Amino acid sequence: MEIKTLENELNSLAYHGRGIIIGKSADGTKAITAYFIMGRSENSRNRVFVEDGEGIRTQAFDPSKMTDPHLIIYAPVRVLGNKTIVTNGDQTDTIYELMDRQMTFEQALRTREFEDDAPNFTPRISGIIRLENDDMNFAMSILKSAEGDNSSCQRYTFAYSNPLPAKAKFIHTYKCDGNPLPSFEGEPKTLALPDVDIDTLTDIIWKNLNEDNKVSLFVRYIDLKTGEYDSRIVNKNK
Repeated sequence: MEIKTLENELNSLAYHGRGIIIGKSADGTKAITAYFIMGRSENSRNRVFVEDGEGIRTQAFDPSKMTDPHLIIYAPVRVLGNKTIVTNGDQTDTIYELMDRQMTFEQALRTREFEDDAPNFTPRISGIIRLENDDMNFAMSILKSAEGDNSSCQRYTFAYSNPLPAKAKFIHTYKCDGNPLPSFEGEPKTLALPDVDIDTLTDIIWKNLNEDNKVSLFVRYIDLKTGEYDSRIVNKNK
């Protein structure tokens, strides 16, 4: 499988939509995740990330300009015990609530489908990190329409046990720009994670997202032994 650098992969598209990155630090001591949102419409761009307990949520930067909160106001990150949930929609809450009732990540997502934003039918992408025995495993999921036909939902889950240090998986909502926007295809991409601190990684990701379309970025480093974490938020709107 081809291993790409963060810089090259993020620069390969002007519009990824929303993206989730999950991996393990080069020294093998930390789980790393990043979530970013991009936007083309004024409504989509009128957002910021804010802290919300152990996670984050989106909110309108200028409430007077918010025309439709549907699909764009949600909690992208929540923490349930030793599990960190990262998604591009309110399925974060579905995963949290159903896993709290002893369902699995995949079972929880079987209750959901892609977004109802015709004609794009934006995929719901989700990730979960589980800390266990001073190590980590993680999974990623995508729920998408069948080649743009909303009568059929295609569900894919990718699970990673004992992930390798200095590597990450990257999944995003759209294959490329277009009208309608084509859904992401294939397995999550493999990225090389540089051996850098959280501020440097945050800077690398933010600088390499398309300047016109990027909106907000969240990055978190989680200590595999203690579960303690350090987070960064970057918003284009200030």
